[in-house]
Amino acid sequence: MHPDDHVCLCFHVSLRKIRAYLHREDPPVASLISECLSAGTGCGWCVPFLKHLHAQHQRGQEPDLRISPEHYAKKRTTYRETGKRDEGAPDGN
Repeated sequence: MHPDDHVCLCFHVSLRKIRAYLHREDPPVASLISECLSAGTGCGWCVPFLKHLHAQHQRGQEPDLRISPEHYAKKRTTYRETGKRDEGAPDGN
């Protein structure tokens, strides 16, 4: 993903905003990312991805998602239709 692509599609929270929040606030747990413009509090699709970004931050890595925004949005549509995630969703590690 590029920095201006949305991770939280419900609330249009970009990767750039999440990175800035992680850098500025250094939250001890991933759930506090919800304080960044309510990321992760809508449909729930992005929660595993937010956990993944948090885990990367905790390890001192640049938080990043290696997925195209188009593929990400397509997987979210499938999730919203079926309520199931595929095996490719990050687990926060």
